[in-house]
Amino acid sequence: MHRYNQDYVSLALSVIGGKWKFTILWHLREDPKRFNELLRSIPNITKKMLVQQLRQLENDQIVHREVHNIVPPKVEYSITEYGATLCPVLQALHNWGEQHQQLIELESKK
Repeated sequence: MHRYNQDYVSLALSVIGGKWKFTILWHLREDPKRFNELLRSIPNITKKMLVQQLRQLENDQIVHREVHNIVPPKVEYSITEYGATLCPVLQALHNWGEQHQQLIELESKK
């Protein structure tokens, strides 16, 4: 059994933590998306923030940016094979959030 090492948890959270990275990865988990598709699918994120978060995810090798050589240029973002190893974690967090929301709703009805 592995011992808990908070440095590993901190490292993982530095890669996927924050307000937007989880959401970006959630939208990329199944299909590549163009920038504007992502922008439309994530309410309240600014263009500047989306660019910044995508660059960080790309630098961490979680997201791949592909530029298609056509006119007008087409840029797609996809989750990398390495990034796909996060999908079970994303799904587990999603499931936990759903259960937690149900608990909150039950508590508010009491």
